[in-house]
Amino acid sequence: MSNTLPSFTDLLNLADEKLGAKTLACSDDFFAPMDNLVKPGRGAFIEGKYTENGKWMDGWESRRKRTPGHDWCILQLGATGIIKGIDIDTNHLLGNHPPHASIEACYLPEGDIEQANWQEILPKSPLQPGSQHFFEIDNSNHWTHLKLNIYPDGGVARLKVYGEVKKDWNTVNKNELLDLASALNGGKSILCNDMFFSQMGNLLMPNRGVDMGDGWKTKRNRIPNNHDWVIIRLAHEGRIKKITVDTCHFKGNYPDSCLIEGANTTDNDIENANWTTILSQTKLSADKEHFYEKELVSQDVFTHIRLNIFPDGGVSRLRLWGHIVKKKMTILKLNELPKKAAFDEISKCCGATNWVNNMVAARPFKDENDLLGKADKYWSQTTEADGLEAFTHHPKIGDISSLEKKFANTKTWAGNEQKGVATATKAVIEQLVKGNKDYEDKFGFIFIVCATGKSADEMLTLLQARLPNDRQDEIKIAMAEQHKITKIRLTKLIS
Repeated sequence: MSNTLPSFTDLLNLADEKLGAKTLACSDDFFAPMDNLVKPGRGAFIEGKYTENGKWMDGWESRRKRTPGHDWCILQLGATGIIKGIDIDTNHLLGNHPPHASIEACYLPEGDIEQANWQEILPKSPLQPGSQHFFEIDNSNHWTHLKLNIYPDGGVARLKVYGEVKKDWNTVNKNELLDLASALNGGKSILCNDMFFSQMGNLLMPNRGVDMGDGWKTKRNRIPNNHDWVIIRLAHEGRIKKITVDTCHFKGNYPDSCLIEGANTTDNDIENANWTTILSQTKLSADKEHFYEKELVSQDVFTHIRLNIFPDGGVSRLRLWGHIVKKKMTILKLNELPKKAAFDEISKCCGATNWVNNMVAARPFKDENDLLGKADKYWSQTTEADGLEAFTHHPKIGDISSLEKKFANTKTWAGNEQKGVATATKAVIEQLVKGNKDYEDKFGFIFIVCATGKSADEMLTLLQARLPNDRQDEIKIAMAEQHKITKIRLTKLIS
C-alpha cells in the first residue's frame, strides 16, 4: 500500500469524538467496545494486556460468530456533512480482522434510528489485516449517521469519515450570534506558516483543549521580529462581533501577543487578499481565555480570518462570534425567480440546455436534497449531445488563462475546482496541456474531470489512464464526471 495519503484525508474527520461523533449501537462488542472506533489516532497495542473476556484491543471487536449473518455498528457523525472518503483501519488486528466491510448512511436530523432509511455508500469491500483502507465516496448527499457492516465478524481499530460540514443556513436568523469559525458549523483552517507541534485544525474544535497537544502550536522561532499566522475560512460570510482567544494549557509557550485580521476573498486568491484589522495587536496571558468585544475595530463583512501570533507559541482555541450575511441565492429565492433568471442561475452549474430547462420546470424544490435528487433524475435522461454541450462550458484542465475569458460567469468556481493545478510545477502543467491536446484530438471534446480536491499530479494520472479508452466508454465517464461537477456547483449556488 502506498505511503501517500489520499487528498480527502485533508478534510475534517466527521467521525471524530472531539467533534461530537459517537457510536450508538452494535450487534456485538464482546472483546473491545465500539466507542474506540471514533477515538483519535490509529489505536495502540499493549503486549500481554488482557481483560476478563480476552486480549485487550484498542478498537471495536466482536466475538467469533457461530450463527448466520454479520456484525454491525451504528454511529452518529459529529455534524451533518457530505462524505468524500473513508478510512477503515484494522491496525494491530492481524488474526481477527473482518475479511470484508460495507458502509450505509442515512440523513436523520431528528436522530430516531428506528426511522432510518439506510443507503449503501460503500459496497462490500475486502479488508487486509493491520492496514488502513481508503475508499473515495462518490455521493453528494448530506448524512448524519453511518452503519459499518463487517463480514462476518472481527475487529476494526478506527473508522475515519472525511468530508465537509453542511449546515442548513436557511434555518439561521441573520441576528443569531454563532461561532462562524467552529468546525461544527463548517469553519476550516486552510493555511498557516507553521504547525510543527500540533495541527491548525484543532483551533476550531468544540470545547476547550484537553491538553497542550490539542491546539495549534508552532516551533520556537529565532528570527528577530518573527510572527506566525493561520488563515481560517469562516463557515459563512459574516460580521464578527466577539472573539475568544484561548491559551488553555499553554503556560511557558503561549504567544506574547496576537493580532486578528479579516478579508473577503476566495480561497484561491488568498495570497492577494486585502486584509483589514479586526483586533489590534494585543497582549496575551498563559493558560487563559481572552475575551474581546469592545476592542474590535472593524464591522466589515468577512469570509476569512487571519490570526497572527507574536513571535510564536501555542493557542488552544479561537472563537469568532458573529452574524451571518445572507447570500444572494437560497432555495427559496431560486424557486421564486422568473424562468429566465432561474435558467441563468442553474446554467452556471451545467451548460446542457435540456437539463437546465428540466430543472427550471421542476421548481419548487423542497430543500437541497430535493434539488440534488432532481439533478440526478434529469441527468439520467440526458443524451450524448447534452453531455457534449455541457463540456463546452468548461475550461481545459491546466488552461487557467481561459478562466478570465470565455467562462467569466463560473470562473471563481472553476478556479477553486482547479486550485490543485494553480500550484503545480511547470513540468506537470506542460504534461497536462499536451495530454489535453492528445485527448481532444482523439475524442473530439476536452478532458472532463471533477477536479475538486485533486492535485495536478492526480489529474494528470487520471488523464493518462483514460486516454486509451474507446470513445463510447469515455463519453460515459466524462458525463459522470460532469454530473459530479454539476452537483458540487448546485450546492455552492444555494449555500
